[in-house]
Amino acid sequence: MRKLLLPSIIIIAAILLLIRIFYLQVINDTFKLKSENNAIKIQYEYPERGYIYDRNGKLLVANQASYDIMVIPREIKNLDTLEFCQLLDVTKEDFLEKIAKAKIYSPRLPSVFLPQLNKSEFAAFQEKIRKFEGFYFQKRSLRDYEVDFGANIFGFITQVNERIIEKQPYYKSGDLIGKQGVEEYYEEILRGVKGVKYFQKDKYNRLIGSYKEGKYDTIAVQGEDINLTIDAEIQRYGEQLMINKRGGIVAIEPKTGEILALVTAPSYDPGILVGRQRSKNYTLLYHDSIAKPLYDRGLLAEYPPGSPFKILTGLVGLQEDVINEQTTYICHHGFSYAPGRFMKCHGSGPHQLHNGIYNSCNTYFANVYLRIIGKYSSAPYAVDVWSDHVKSFGLGQFMGYDLPTGKRGKVPTSKTYKSIYPNWGWSGKTIISNSIGQGEVLMTPIQLANMMAAVANEGHYYTPHIIKKIKGDKIDAKFKEKHTTSIDKKYFKPIISGLFDVYNFGTASSLRVDGIDICGKTGTAENFAKIGGKRVQLQDHSIFVAFAPKDNPKIAIAIMVENGGFGSRIAGPIASLMIEKYLRKKITRVDLEKRVLGISLRDQYAKLGGMKEASAIESTPKDTIRKYNEVKTNSVIDTTKKTN
Repeated sequence: MRKLLLPSIIIIAAILLLIRIFYLQVINDTFKLKSENNAIKIQYEYPERGYIYDRNGKLLVANQASYDIMVIPREIKNLDTLEFCQLLDVTKEDFLEKIAKAKIYSPRLPSVFLPQLNKSEFAAFQEKIRKFEGFYFQKRSLRDYEVDFGANIFGFITQVNERIIEKQPYYKSGDLIGKQGVEEYYEEILRGVKGVKYFQKDKYNRLIGSYKEGKYDTIAVQGEDINLTIDAEIQRYGEQLMINKRGGIVAIEPKTGEILALVTAPSYDPGILVGRQRSKNYTLLYHDSIAKPLYDRGLLAEYPPGSPFKILTGLVGLQEDVINEQTTYICHHGFSYAPGRFMKCHGSGPHQLHNGIYNSCNTYFANVYLRIIGKYSSAPYAVDVWSDHVKSFGLGQFMGYDLPTGKRGKVPTSKTYKSIYPNWGWSGKTIISNSIGQGEVLMTPIQLANMMAAVANEGHYYTPHIIKKIKGDKIDAKFKEKHTTSIDKKYFKPIISGLFDVYNFGTASSLRVDGIDICGKTGTAENFAKIGGKRVQLQDHSIFVAFAPKDNPKIAIAIMVENGGFGSRIAGPIASLMIEKYLRKKITRVDLEKRVLGISLRDQYAKLGGMKEASAIESTPKDTIRKYNEVKTNSVIDTTKKTN
């Protein structure tokens, strides 16, 4: 029996091997396609990308016809280089460089010689294409932007690189892929599925027909259309209001978490990243390291939240039962928390929770914070309790929204202070700046907006998201999941009452809009930067958060204007205007609109970038960088101790 075992194994293995060879060579032709690259030409058919609409069905992004000039280096013969270059408006040096790159990729396989020609650019070449052996054209569609705003939301389309091809075999050299914004996050939905056709060639390299009568050909499948949650009108309006300013605006529908507006400034016209000038224009934007027009400040910029953070200080104080609505502190234009240490405040006299909010009293909230930290015998434990409450609003962590970029922000814990003060103890007074949204606390504008959505909902929020509808598919179920904060619902009503009176008696009383009950909070944060190696104080940041109407809120919003001064100077008016624009579709506070549109912070930003950098953008041709006319500025941020 043992003598038969080894021969049996050999015979069985041989039979299996023969079956496999028969299958690969006779039954399955897919490997044959690969082995006959010299005799088979592969041609891809690219589908149209899905259209992009706003929440109201307004078309934002469509497609336009485009043509790529393809080259197979080995097949180039008897080429009149001068005529070829003149037709396509390329120099001989560019021609030689592109051919060299194509040869490196593959002498036998097609690669893109010149991408993204429009109809007029392609017309002259099409008439004479038969004269240029080794070259052919490939039709595809490029984005056609119906609006000149929202570039940070859409993202852009670019060619894949070798790294992407290695990771994702679907893509081939010359293919396009979405980068940034919804184009990147929803790439697989928007791109569709490309088709492929196989053609047989004879020994003279001439096409003689479809391979295997089209047995392996596939049809291109168009990408799915999507509706965004964005309201195109307030997105456009927000970008208008932020011209010659720098910062971010984020508006959210509280009851759903849908993002209504996502503004970053400075921005650019998305249309400049389409066509043959795309690469040149992108290089200009990418290398602008001062204004950073490709940097989405609404999602990425981390700022001290300033006085809007007092909302959370009050809520945590109520939840931890260290204060009630009648708890009173006397303010003497500030709060002395250590010898030689004084936190300034513009208020005075007795303050309780209600007027502490609408007067934005630093003294009141500093005392509340000390009570929170002092409630427990261990300051590190108390800080972690406070930190957990704050994080329950979605702060200090990635929020899980459907955009490919973001920052965590920062909510300090006991580990933070163990690292900062490793050799000596610390107490609530050491970290008192946290009480007013300074110190080690950092938030992005979208986190600030989400915080206000949670307050508007009296203790819960939905993950912010930008997708409203996908044709033929469902949106992710996580966007309908309710997240509940650690604060009891009953504690939100007194806070909301105080926020409502910010507009009636407090720091935003001049920003009221008749007939709309707005709840809001101003914020002003000191701002320092290093210029020439020296720490220089710059104009304060202007911050404002709000929601409206007070009952059944439909919009929550956060505005950050870098170097904008007091919260009621720029950020506050922008909030009132954006809210009215969304709820009424018109503006009655034309005085506020005129004021905001007339404010330019170019001089402030010139202090950071220098006059040489400031003039660089102004000298850029308008037909190249439309709307990108804001002066360059730095983005260095420092924490401070003053807020209003």
